[in-house]
Amino acid sequence: MRRIFLLGALAVAVAVAIGVLARPSASSSTPEPSVPIASTGHLPRGHAPVGAADGVVPDGVTVLDDVPAVANLDEHLLESLRDAAAEAAGDGVVLEVNSGWRSPAYQARLLREAVGTYGSAQEAARWVATPTTSAHVSGDAVDLGASGAAWLAEHGAAYGVCRVYDNEPWHFERRPAAVDDGCPPTYADPTDDPRMQQ
Repeated sequence: MRRIFLLGALAVAVAVAIGVLARPSASSSTPEPSVPIASTGHLPRGHAPVGAADGVVPDGVTVLDDVPAVANLDEHLLESLRDAAAEAAGDGVVLEVNSGWRSPAYQARLLREAVGTYGSAQEAARWVATPTTSAHVSGDAVDLGASGAAWLAEHGAAYGVCRVYDNEPWHFERRPAAVDDGCPPTYADPTDDPRMQQ
């Protein structure tokens, strides 16, 4: 009897281990360093899942791809990014997108996750805006992978695209005046940005 019990317990343990290993990993739609919170596309019970139609970005997407997170960006921002991508390619750099346009539902989910991660709405606001204030929801912001972000931080002013926040070196928005005047000073984080106070 004891042997049957131990075999049953072992079978359950193996089944659990296989289930855990077979599950898709909790990958971020905007992998580090884009957003310092997990974004799996799945929500607790009572919340609809989000996917590519909401702006979740598959791995390997660039500013040249036609996925909702890229295609729904502001047309002027997207044009500037694609122009920049041609020069970046000449330097061997790809402008990979970790996050772009997001649906309000996706943004709300990211904010809920950030509150859980950082412990308060006040601290979460340093990283994730509300759906009504987010430049991602309006299509006015893009988060790039590390090499593309470093390249665009150096060359983006020529295309009217600038970093906005010190704590988010991957986050870029269109600043047309930068072509002539250079990029404006960055905010320490979104809580310093007057647009986030709405």
